[in-house]
Amino acid sequence: MAKTTSSSSSSHKHTNCLSAEHSPYLLQHAHNPVNWYPWGEEAFAEARRRDVPIFLSIGYSTCHWCHVMKVESFEDEEVAELLNDSFVSVKVDREERPDVDKVYMTFVQALYGGGGWPLSVFISPDLKPLMGGTYFPPDDKYGRPGFKTILRKVKDAWFSKRDTLVKSGAFAIEQLLEALSASASSKKLPDELSQNALHLCAEQLSQSYDSRYGGFGSAPKFPRPVEIQLMLYHSKKLNDAGNYSEAKKGLQMVFFTLQCMARGGIHDHIGGGFHRYSVDERWHVPHFEKMLYDQGQLANVYLDAFSITNDVFYSSLSRDILDYLRRDMIGPEGEIFSAEDADSAEREGAKKKKEGAFYIWTIQEIDDILGEHATLFKDHYYVKPLGNCDLSRMSDPHDEFKGKNVLIELTDTSAPAKKYGLPLEKYLDILGECRQKLFDARSRGPRPHLDDKVIVSWNGLAISSLARASKILMGEAEGTKYNFPVVGCDPKEYMTAAEKAASFIRRHLYNEQAHRLEHSFRNGPSKAPGFLDDYAFLISGLLDLYEAGGGIHWLVWAIELQNKQDELFLDREGGGYFNTPGEDPSVLLRVKEDHDGAEPSGNSVSAINLIRLASMMTGSKSEYYRQNAEHLLAVFESRLKDMAMAVPLMCCAADMISVPSHKQVVLVGHKSSLEFDNMLAAAHASYDPNRRVIHIDPTDNEEMEIWEDNNSNIALMARNNFAADKVVALVCQNFTCSPPVTDPKSLKALLLKKPS
Repeated sequence: MAKTTSSSSSSHKHTNCLSAEHSPYLLQHAHNPVNWYPWGEEAFAEARRRDVPIFLSIGYSTCHWCHVMKVESFEDEEVAELLNDSFVSVKVDREERPDVDKVYMTFVQALYGGGGWPLSVFISPDLKPLMGGTYFPPDDKYGRPGFKTILRKVKDAWFSKRDTLVKSGAFAIEQLLEALSASASSKKLPDELSQNALHLCAEQLSQSYDSRYGGFGSAPKFPRPVEIQLMLYHSKKLNDAGNYSEAKKGLQMVFFTLQCMARGGIHDHIGGGFHRYSVDERWHVPHFEKMLYDQGQLANVYLDAFSITNDVFYSSLSRDILDYLRRDMIGPEGEIFSAEDADSAEREGAKKKKEGAFYIWTIQEIDDILGEHATLFKDHYYVKPLGNCDLSRMSDPHDEFKGKNVLIELTDTSAPAKKYGLPLEKYLDILGECRQKLFDARSRGPRPHLDDKVIVSWNGLAISSLARASKILMGEAEGTKYNFPVVGCDPKEYMTAAEKAASFIRRHLYNEQAHRLEHSFRNGPSKAPGFLDDYAFLISGLLDLYEAGGGIHWLVWAIELQNKQDELFLDREGGGYFNTPGEDPSVLLRVKEDHDGAEPSGNSVSAINLIRLASMMTGSKSEYYRQNAEHLLAVFESRLKDMAMAVPLMCCAADMISVPSHKQVVLVGHKSSLEFDNMLAAAHASYDPNRRVIHIDPTDNEEMEIWEDNNSNIALMARNNFAADKVVALVCQNFTCSPPVTDPKSLKALLLKKPS
């Protein structure tokens, strides 16, 4: 379980308005000499009163370049004086206010062709953007203006060219509003596009595939799980259609990518989990922050790979990620924290933090800690006396890691085991013992900062993978051996973690009367309401929680949240969902997000949620969900046609809705039994994103009432197939059901039958 610490209340030379905030990122700036305000009316009123522009700085607590700009500029007295004299300075945590970040990031990207964090934007007192950028060094360098020069120029422009600046800012917002509030010209996609978008996206990704080092695209390489999801989905479609050679090609790309990532330095071999991205093409030297949204999605794609291959390599990786979360990222009530920093002190008492300090090793450290097994370990992880960041010219261009080693596996384990004359199992045991020793050693040093904010959307992603793992991992062969950092727990423990996280959100971030979510929690709920991603990702997680064997109340809550999402975000005329409820006048843009990037878009996830709900319900309820999904996809018709690679998960949704009838596995019986768990595991054993799993106990009156209300066919099936001493499974599709089966083997065989 993760431990959080509060900083001691020592006296500070400066204290600003951020000291009363809860966000770790804002608190990091609470004692800057800059007179920071949080986003809100107090800051806006001050800018109007003084008739000065606002300097808006947006970042997050684990952002490396945010730390750099803080030290270089925001802790500098000269910079602070310039800001305090001529601007009102406002700090925003992008994880706490993604709605505010979206407005000004969109402006900077549209104007300058790129963006990132820290985001630095100058805005008028009425919040219109004037100009902006990302990280600025404090002083002029290489012919480029530094932050001090920019501050002086903006101050001069505010007095000499104010009208022009304000008009161009207002015009930019008008143009962005027009461009980003797309409406559908029809109520559904053309039939051919529903399937073509999937093929087009797979084709585009295949063309960008790196056959040497895995992944799609060039360095820097990001683990974009939505790309993996699309390639797996597309391969399944090809396989079902009998196009086995093309299906195999797609799977090989995915499996090789997942292997390269797992063996690279982007994977924390010592403590588990994955870092944000790799700066080089070989997945070797990462940007070291660890984000919850990556862990949740990556655990899911490794689970998918396991369910296709039955290869324990992939199941171990999903365990590796989830065990990291359970050990380091989960709070006392089961809440899952958002991130760990890239930077940390090299030793206790050191004031300066360095990127990756917690994760990198000198050869001397390895020799001292591992003793007799040091040579074997150094061979396996390419550890060298002068450091190993030499595999690519992009790995360490500024020699920051000279003499340091980022662990990477360059060969398969069988060859080095043979070299040392060891049975493979013994060799793996030794590596596991070595990793445990290094883990213990680094745990005694200064840890990276933990952002213990709880974000609903990211918890939704983690709930999904934890719930699915609880059943998919029951397919591992009996006696499977695990080595540190994998714990090797009973898969049921992952379900417990998923339910605790969902319960935390229900208790602390959900208003039972209004049926509304709050966005995040740290020492209490944040001021921000739940956004589209919070509803969509949590609904997805709750559906997975229910399908993996969780109680019917999780499904009921998912339906309740979907109703509220439709009320708050759905554009009933134009189709699709806006990213915000539109209730905050300080947020100038209300957009329909479609890009599936590091996180999937709220609209892509919502489309799949609606399709899933439609396939579990009947009658008008099913039709309502289906029509909303069709209308949503129609909004993004041109995107699916012209830029499919930007929306891989939406491409999957477009295909899902074209499937005439989704497969339903209905399990009938008492749920508190090993037989029930085994049948659930069999239902989840094979990969099929278009399969729904429904479980019902006909002796539970509440459950029967819920199904009578939503899908009376399920209730009827339960009554007609109940046997007190066994669990009965039916597989239904195209309005017909298989004969009932009562053992996991028969159910697995039924589900593996090729569609006619």
